[in-house]
Amino acid sequence: MKVSVCVTTYNNDKYIAQAVESILDQKTTFDFEIIIGEDDSSDNTREIVKQYQSKYPGIIRVLLNDRSNVIYIDGKPTGIWNLINVISQAQGEYISLLDGDDYWLGSDKLQKQVDFLDEHKECSICFNNAIEYREEEDVSRVFLPDDFPQITSLEKLLEYNYIATCTVMYRRSAMPKLPPWFTQLRMSDWPLHILTAQNGNIGYINEVMGCYRMHSQGSWYAITLLNKYLYILKAYEILQQHFCENISYSKKIKKIRSKYYLLIAEEYKKTRSYFKVFKYRVLGCINYYF
Repeated sequence: MKVSVCVTTYNNDKYIAQAVESILDQKTTFDFEIIIGEDDSSDNTREIVKQYQSKYPGIIRVLLNDRSNVIYIDGKPTGIWNLINVISQAQGEYISLLDGDDYWLGSDKLQKQVDFLDEHKECSICFNNAIEYREEEDVSRVFLPDDFPQITSLEKLLEYNYIATCTVMYRRSAMPKLPPWFTQLRMSDWPLHILTAQNGNIGYINEVMGCYRMHSQGSWYAITLLNKYLYILKAYEILQQHFCENISYSKKIKKIRSKYYLLIAEEYKKTRSYFKVFKYRVLGCINYYF
């Protein structure tokens, strides 16, 4: 099997058909499988994906989860277990990800990415540009600028997550065993990119071939800006421990942490939480200068 497309979905009955159809529309010279992790939705998502499995039994496998496996962070459910589970079932040389509320554009996305990774053995990841669509505002933007470099590395990825989940393809042999801290983070895509990028460069195809849909029911979109900063800060704190033996990466992460301490301080300032403003400003200065 050349490619495994891993789809995670929960309460996406408005979107999941478009996501699956965009995969089935791919024209390739190789076989690929679609593994759908359905996280026991309370809407009609489960029924829809089961119908697709019945219609395409040689291509689609549906993993029917129950909510007992869901990993909670700060009392909120996440899709982390679902993602880990679908990836563990993948048999392909390469793995692509797609969330159930996103979709692909064009019929040659998989072919172009496989061709790239086949040619660039030094790369552990290939991704492409995407449209970011904000559903409530009905506005969209292109995710990355035209001059984004074709080859990047882990060092740049540590600065911010520039890989939209709906665009990524991993070399499965480069994906390491997930560390225990992976299930402690609110986001899962960026840490997975980082872990895989430890084993190769990151290749970029400058074409818009995916749509990342942002809407009020989305797990990340609904989080306040303050909490997003806090979750990102926690990720950097864990990553600094992960890279503690690499002085260059550790120093880089420490500087980035200082930025987020100050961003968090500014958010607390808006609610007049002045003790926390002081606390995070001090932490920001300490991390930057020491």
